Amino acid sequence: MRDIDFKTLRLFVAVCDHRNIARAAEEAHIEPSAISKRIAQLESELGVPLLLRSRRGVQPTAAGTALLEHARNVVFTMERIASDVAAFGGGLKGRVSVCASASAIAEALLDDIASFMREPQYQNIRVDVEEKLSFDLVRQLREGATSVGVCWDNVDLQGLEHRPYRQDRLALAVHRDHPLASEASLRFDQTLEHAHVGLLPSTAVHTMLRRAAARAGKTVSYRVIVSSFDAAFRVVAAGLGISVVPLEVAETYRPVLGIKIVPLTDAWAQRRFVVCFKNFDALQPAAQRMVDYLESRAKRPST
Repeated sequence: MRDIDFKTLRLFVAVCDHRNIARAAEEAHIEPSAISKRIAQLESELGVPLLLRSRRGVQPTAAGTALLEHARNVVFTMERIASDVAAFGGGLKGRVSVCASASAIAEALLDDIASFMREPQYQNIRVDVEEKLSFDLVRQLREGATSVGVCWDNVDLQGLEHRPYRQDRLALAVHRDHPLASEASLRFDQTLEHAHVGLLPSTAVHTMLRRAAARAGKTVSYRVIVSSFDAAFRVVAAGLGISVVPLEVAETYRPVLGIKIVPLTDAWAQRRFVVCFKNFDALQPAAQRMVDYLESRAKRPST
């Protein structure tokens, strides 16, 4: 089989999206017959029909559906390649892939990235943000699957470079009628007689709380395990448990859900975030500018 032509793949995707060859041809500014010829040739090379044709239009066959999934990925990848390489041409352009922990995303990261992208000199930079567990985030950076990561500095950063980012403090979210709601502050070990609402065991904060409880000779009793801070706050508001959460995020939910927030006094409750990457010099210019910008936010208090 000959190498599959990229333009043919892109046209095939357009035809499947529109379910109509004529509309795909109009969008691509070519004749419908040219698209039909390209797809017929592709079917011949692959040895299977890719489209079911009817008076109402077309739809992919089972083989066509399989090809469509791969074709979308190829088109997306090629467009990203073109965008990233353009960063080395006139003007600063490019696309930056960012993986971040749930805490970083829930707090100031998205606002900081938006502020970065509003700067006139960075208006042609695109940013992809994906939420990842800290363990997976670090692994993807080491493997080169993503450019920049933002996470808690408590994770293993061996083999990576990193810069300081923002800080936050952990606190306890409790129902307003809970026995701990009247406390001005608490140590974590003082919460362990009560039922907790926790994040997934694979998260860094879950591991940290388990270790903190072990140092106190106790365990954390989880009544509910959830996958997000939003869910944790809602379970707390329902009176089903207490939860260790970032203070900065809690302040958003407190007035809405009527819950109480009690700061934790443990030293580890003051957290530091970092911007990490494999090699700063190997980053594309757009990613380097973003790293510098996020580092500059470390000098400002979290909002």
